[in-house]
Amino acid sequence: MTELLLEQDKQPQFSGHETFPLRQLWLRKAYDAVTETREPAHRSVFAGEDAIVRFGVGKNMAMSIRFWATACGVVEETKEGYVPTGLGHYLFLPEYGRDLYCEHPATTWLMHWQVASTPEKTTTWWYLFNHVVQQVFDREHLVKSLSGFITEYKLRISLATLKRDVECCIRSYVPRLGGDSPEEMSEPLLGELGLIQQNAKGTFEFRRGAKKSLPDGVFAYALLDYWSRMPHAGSVMDFDRVAHDFGSPGRVFKLDENAVADRLIALETLSKGNLQWVEQAGIRQVTRKGPALNSLQDYKLKMLETAYA
Repeated sequence: MTELLLEQDKQPQFSGHETFPLRQLWLRKAYDAVTETREPAHRSVFAGEDAIVRFGVGKNMAMSIRFWATACGVVEETKEGYVPTGLGHYLFLPEYGRDLYCEHPATTWLMHWQVASTPEKTTTWWYLFNHVVQQVFDREHLVKSLSGFITEYKLRISLATLKRDVECCIRSYVPRLGGDSPEEMSEPLLGELGLIQQNAKGTFEFRRGAKKSLPDGVFAYALLDYWSRMPHAGSVMDFDRVAHDFGSPGRVFKLDENAVADRLIALETLSKGNLQWVEQAGIRQVTRKGPALNSLQDYKLKMLETAYA
C-alpha cells in the first residue's frame, strides 16, 4: 500500500468528512452549487452563511458535502476555486446527465469505486476494501491495523481522528439508526450496496459474491481505470491481478474469482471486441485493444454508458 501512496505522490487522509457519510443528493447539490456561479466557483461556496442557506444544512455538513464531492471526483478543487469534472457533467448536467438524482445502482457502485480504489482522500475506505483480508472484522481491528500503518511510516494522525474516520467509513456501508436531522436519518448512499453486514457483538462481515446489481459497464469502467494507473501494464492483464491486486475491481467490489471471470467474459461483447478474455494452457488473461493508456478517459465513459442504457 505504501508504494502506491508514494508512487502517486498522494498523502493519506483520515478526515474532512466531518463524520458524515455520503448521502444520496449531496453530489448533485455540490455540482449545482459549483456550476450555478461563474467558473471557477469561489471557495466560499461551501463555507460561511451562504453555504448554510444554499445547502439547507449546518456548517459542518456543508463542509462534508464539499469533501464527498471532491473525493468522488464530481467536483475538483483548483488554485482558483472549485470546478465541475467531466464525470460530474456526465452524471448531473441538466437535461443531459445520466443520473440527475443518484437513483441508478450504477452511480452508487461507481461512487464506491471512486472512494475505495485509491488511497487519496479516503484512505480508510481504500484500506478496508483492499488491505483487510479477514472476512469478519470489527472497529478495533481496523483502528489497530491503521494505527500500525501510521506509526510505521511516521504519519501524525491522532487516535481520536482515526477512530472517527473508521466509524464514518463503517457507517457509510452499515447505517446507524436515528439521528438529529432529516439528512442524518436518510440512508447513506453506499449503504444500498450491501457490501458489509453487521453481525452480533459489534462485528462486521464482507459480503462477497457476484453482485447482481453491479452493471457490467461499471465493472468495465473500473477495469480500465485500474489499468490506466499502471502505465507499464501494456495490452495484456493477468487474471490474478484483476481479481486480487490492491485497487483492482475484484478486491474493491468484493467479487469472487468466478464472478470476475464471468464479468471479463461478458466484456468482449460489451466492448465490441476491444476487451477480450483469453484462457488457454492454464493461463487466464484479458487483452485490450483500442486507445492508449493515457487516453482512456473517453473510452471509460463509453463503457460506462452501457450501464445507463
